[in-house]
Amino acid sequence: MSVAAERRAALPWEVWALLAGSFLVASGYGIVAPALPVFARSFGVGVTAAAAVVSALPVLRLVFAPVSGRLVARVGERAMYLTGLLVVAASTGACALATSYTQLLVFRGLGGIGSTMFTVSAFSLIFRLAPEGRRGQLSGLFTGSFLLGGISGPVLGGGLVAVDIRAPFLVYAAALVLATAVVGTLLARSTGLGRRQDDPSIAPLTLLGALRSPVYRAALTSGLATGWAVQGVRVALVPLFVAVALGREPLWAGVALTVFAVGDGAMLLATSGLSDRRGRRPVVVAGLAMVAVGTACLGVLPELWVLLVASLVAGAGAGLLQPAQGAAVADLVGSGRSGGPALSGFQMATDVGAIVGPIAAGALAEGLGFGAAFAVSGAVAAVALVVWLLTSTGSPGEEQGTRRA
Repeated sequence: MSVAAERRAALPWEVWALLAGSFLVASGYGIVAPALPVFARSFGVGVTAAAAVVSALPVLRLVFAPVSGRLVARVGERAMYLTGLLVVAASTGACALATSYTQLLVFRGLGGIGSTMFTVSAFSLIFRLAPEGRRGQLSGLFTGSFLLGGISGPVLGGGLVAVDIRAPFLVYAAALVLATAVVGTLLARSTGLGRRQDDPSIAPLTLLGALRSPVYRAALTSGLATGWAVQGVRVALVPLFVAVALGREPLWAGVALTVFAVGDGAMLLATSGLSDRRGRRPVVVAGLAMVAVGTACLGVLPELWVLLVASLVAGAGAGLLQPAQGAAVADLVGSGRSGGPALSGFQMATDVGAIVGPIAAGALAEGLGFGAAFAVSGAVAAVALVVWLLTSTGSPGEEQGTRRA
């Protein structure tokens, strides 16, 4: 089938089941986001310790990522995906029962084991099911499903915090159980999730083999920047910035996170499949530039309107960046061989950013102020931008062809 014909073909229905599951997961994550650092502060800890709670989940996810890749191959993607959802549900429910900062830190961290289970499984399934000429589009749809859930979650989470600081965790746990039931029911109908078998004539893509590609190395740097600025610092510091620097109610932290998600989702809808047509690098570079500027400007002035505008810009940048960099990694893996180690390596780079970012930015916020914390986080995205600018890539078709090199 030609690339043009694949672009016209309907997507496999299993893809829509995975998209539904990611939407429910993201809704619950958005509900917890405004509450997590504030809940940590309720135990009498400082800004750095409160931000560290956000890093707890990616720490365990990072540690468990290499194991999860092997488990996916052994027990199957569907079983790993559903088990991972239930593990995070149990961890989140336990967070609601925490009576100390240490308990909250441990319970939140344990969710990272489940998180890497369903994340690696979902990526593996999505990349296997993606037609050759539509990886950017499918990566965008997968990212967009998370963002649509994220749009509805933060405002609801901010409202729940005003009622009870523990309520968002209970609601998130329920959302994850619902996601498991919905996706499990839909995928149970499928007997062909593994029908696209690996081509035995093509060697699996190892992490060492992927690291030989300049595109993969560039994707690691932008993945780290994404984890740092988009997934880590934004969630960890924005609620604290709203409460400490702006003196506003937690509801406004939810509003700021929602504005970010709206910018992200709107950009995804407006540019769906853009990197399939224009190439990965220009789209990634544009996204990194917007993330860098939007993040650095978050703390320029202690004004609510500045926070909201900067959040919108950074969100739009993330909407450009994330699908394109994910598709770049998918191009290297291709659809006819296993790429678990490479996918895990890319996830680990993102997790490193999500771990180090909140802790480093939290320390900067305590020592030099929120403005310095956000400025350094924007600089991390700017460094990744430079790496991509120095990376030699070709057209979309040429980029896809590098997977067999």
